[in-house]
Amino acid sequence: MVKEIFKPIYQKIFPSLVLYLKRELSNCNTVLDLGCGNNSLLQYCNASFSLGVENFEPYLKENKKKRIHNQYIKADITKIDFKPKSFDAVIAIDVLEHLTKKEGYKLLEKMEKWAKKKIIIFTPNGFVFQDGYDNNPLQEHKSGWEVKELEELGFEVFGMNGWKELRGYKASIKYRPIILWRIISDLTQKMVYYYPKLAFQLYAVKKININNSKPEQKIYGT
Repeated sequence: MVKEIFKPIYQKIFPSLVLYLKRELSNCNTVLDLGCGNNSLLQYCNASFSLGVENFEPYLKENKKKRIHNQYIKADITKIDFKPKSFDAVIAIDVLEHLTKKEGYKLLEKMEKWAKKKIIIFTPNGFVFQDGYDNNPLQEHKSGWEVKELEELGFEVFGMNGWKELRGYKASIKYRPIILWRIISDLTQKMVYYYPKLAFQLYAVKKININNSKPEQKIYGT
């Protein structure tokens, strides 16, 4: 009971990715969720229509049971395609690091083509080792992404999950007692949000220029 009373207060002081995602998608009616997994955060947002794409059958089935998305496609996100400007927003949460750098650049380019308003990604800050757990080889990490390279691609980048040195495999807290260090990690979140180079994970948003007059920026994959 006490935990439930203080939970909303705690979340207000230390906002989670869900809150930032809800805010960013508040003006987006249609959303494409690439690599939606088995428990997409889009379930907490209010999109009128969402399409989930997932290539690992057990995750796709679990997501469908939860009825998170309006429609689903089982497909390799590096090979799928959509018409230009098909969705208000295109998101890839905990996805980019599972692709090679070449595949990642190509995906970002396609995401920008498909989106009307913005693209959103969430990925570790730099390379973080992860193997293919859950009997899912797609869980393996193949690349790491830095703040500078995302900024050069036109993203606004923010830090998430606290100071990088406090977390390790699968974003778990490194030190004990875990509850104490989790609180410390949450406290550092207030700082790393504005100094993403210090953060464990990166939350990046790129707004699409409606007038199609793109500012000068780094070309994808160079």
